[in-house]
Amino acid sequence: KKDSSADAAVLEEYNKAAADMKGMAKVCAISCTDWPVFCEKQGVKETPTIMIYPPNPMPAFKYEGKMEGKAISGKVAKFIPDFSTKLTKDTADTWLTTDPTKPKVILFSNKKTAPTIWKALSSETVFRRTVRFGFVSEEDADLVQKFKVKKFPAVVLQHGAKAEKREEYKGDMKFTALKDWVNLHSESGMGDKVRSSSGAEAEEAEEAKPWLVQEIPELTAKSHNDICFKGEGLCVIYLAEGEISAAETEMLTGLSRKFTSQLSDRGAKMKWMWINLAVETEYKNLFEPAMLPSAVVFNPHKRLRFAKLDHGEDNEVKGDEQGLTALMEKVLGGDARFKMVPGQKLPSWAQRAAPAPKKKKSEL
Repeated sequence: KKDSSADAAVLEEYNKAAADMKGMAKVCAISCTDWPVFCEKQGVKETPTIMIYPPNPMPAFKYEGKMEGKAISGKVAKFIPDFSTKLTKDTADTWLTTDPTKPKVILFSNKKTAPTIWKALSSETVFRRTVRFGFVSEEDADLVQKFKVKKFPAVVLQHGAKAEKREEYKGDMKFTALKDWVNLHSESGMGDKVRSSSGAEAEEAEEAKPWLVQEIPELTAKSHNDICFKGEGLCVIYLAEGEISAAETEMLTGLSRKFTSQLSDRGAKMKWMWINLAVETEYKNLFEPAMLPSAVVFNPHKRLRFAKLDHGEDNEVKGDEQGLTALMEKVLGGDARFKMVPGQKLPSWAQRAAPAPKKKKSEL
């Protein structure tokens, strides 16, 4: 009420809460002196009173906490829904390549959970349709290293069909500033539906292709065209009996970068990948490795053919960095012997079970 000193004192703290929540929640004030009927309908019998109106279908209720700015904004923040995704090294690649029409914005934080500002951005009406928000904790060192993040908090935006375009936010970590920056890459309605060339609506979300963002992707029925058989260059395929280790991935990444650098001025291209022969048994029969791990260089163009890593008469040559380097040098030097694929037809790929669909988040 206008003539209440108690109301005036609370209003000062209330304005602090309004400043904290600017843009993230509607924080309003009304005079019960001027609008007695409205106050009566809301069950307000004395002032100062703070009423909180959460998203539907939760009912409105009277705030019973401390009449302090931080306490008030903290209570309101609990009702802001979180539509961001907590990312891990196991889920990040799939997340990045799902819905390729939508830019991906990632917050790297030294906190364990997404802050209020990030929840508010992820639940903003337009952004919910057009942008995907991710959250990475400092504790996930592998992802922090992968994205080359040096300080916290940091906000990185990835976009493009293969999430190959990267931008880092340089402004203030304030809701309005972040919203304006994200909005530059968001268009109303963008990404809702993907249309085919005939104009018909296709699936709402395109299938994820994590192999498009992996330095050493796995060769499978779904990935083989994208990473090897429908593009330029030769395919360097690391043959493994089971999943490859972090050390093997690091070795292959190093070799890939080394030979990419060497070939950059020669117009040649080598694409690096691995295959699990414990699953892809038809390819084990095709390549007939003397031992594992091993490797082949596959030429997928015109005549299908491949050159194998020669392990020596006594299998003294291993499928390690030294062995793969020797194979590459043979191929690049024109000394490798390529074997034709029988019948010029690729073997059948193993049929793998699709991952179970994730449940959609509720707003509550």
